[in-house]
Amino acid sequence: MQLEHTDGTGAGIETTRKIIHIDMDAFFASVEQRDNPELRGKPVAVGGAAKRGVVAAASYEARQFGVRSAMPSVTAARKCPELIFVKPRFEVYKAVSSQIHEIFAQYTALIEPLSLDEAYLDVTENLKGMTLANEIARDIRARILAVTGLTASAGISYNKFLAKMASGRNKPNGQFVITPAAGAAYVETLPIGKFHGIGPATAARMNALGIKTGADLKKKPLPFLKEKFRSAGEYYFWIARGVDHRCVKPDRIRKSVSGENTFSDDVHDLMVAKKKLGPIIDKVWRHVEAKELYGRTLTLKIKYSDFGTITRSRTAPQVLKMRSEVEAVAHSLLEPIFPADKGVRLLGISISGFPDHKDTTSNEEQFVLPL
Repeated sequence: MQLEHTDGTGAGIETTRKIIHIDMDAFFASVEQRDNPELRGKPVAVGGAAKRGVVAAASYEARQFGVRSAMPSVTAARKCPELIFVKPRFEVYKAVSSQIHEIFAQYTALIEPLSLDEAYLDVTENLKGMTLANEIARDIRARILAVTGLTASAGISYNKFLAKMASGRNKPNGQFVITPAAGAAYVETLPIGKFHGIGPATAARMNALGIKTGADLKKKPLPFLKEKFRSAGEYYFWIARGVDHRCVKPDRIRKSVSGENTFSDDVHDLMVAKKKLGPIIDKVWRHVEAKELYGRTLTLKIKYSDFGTITRSRTAPQVLKMRSEVEAVAHSLLEPIFPADKGVRLLGISISGFPDHKDTTSNEEQFVLPL
């Protein structure tokens, strides 16, 4: 039987679904600490230590100093002089991720991976015949620890939005439940910048409109939110009420495969830029061929020395079936950028526009090449 309750607006909230969001704790850094005992208990950053390097992941010891993923390595080293930089080993992380997903599959077939280290699971009808989602999450976390030696955190709720919010509540190595009765009230207390799916730019726009908490968002009528935020307005309207009807989708359509690299020195010359672009194309193309993810659209990303970023895209009449075709399109997009008034610090490409190709591992796969 499907049970519902209302949030005071007359909107029914489905309570029969049991959704778990599993999020590995400092995944890349934890794998490195697991495999190298000398790193345990020390501040570790996975990424390049060069002046243009970027932190891909930080251990909890490093986070205490304010080190975060996507932070420039020089900033991270300044915040934490004792920080130990480790080169990423993506093949190892993928292998561990496969182990974790094998554990998920023992409990449910409804698994929606978000990345190597996190996923949604719908355990409403689970393979173990367990009644309580809280117990299932605890069981999964114990299995992950036993098999991989790594800890995971979990959020448990009646929809994806709240499960995602809950998984960060008791990190690391913990879990948190948001019940249907508590969902709407929980959302009201959240600062708008903490909402999953609301980035810094959107949060700043909302703050300017007087929306600083979930309670503030809930007060705004649907027409107002649609006017200000277009198609996302309806989503914001409902999550402010603890309502999210999105299903866990085990067969997610991959949107793009991308790769990028930040250079140790700014690039000012076209020929040097083309040479730098080569390894990025190679990395992306190996994955395209392995998964047969041939797309029609290629997008070039350029980040300048002042951190200004532009993109240029081109869609071919047919899918790009050869590396040489990808390179030709990438070069044609790159050439008009030069001569550049300022140096280029990063280049990246992404391939998208796949013809009805489904993939169950990720919505987007990005490779950041180590310096």
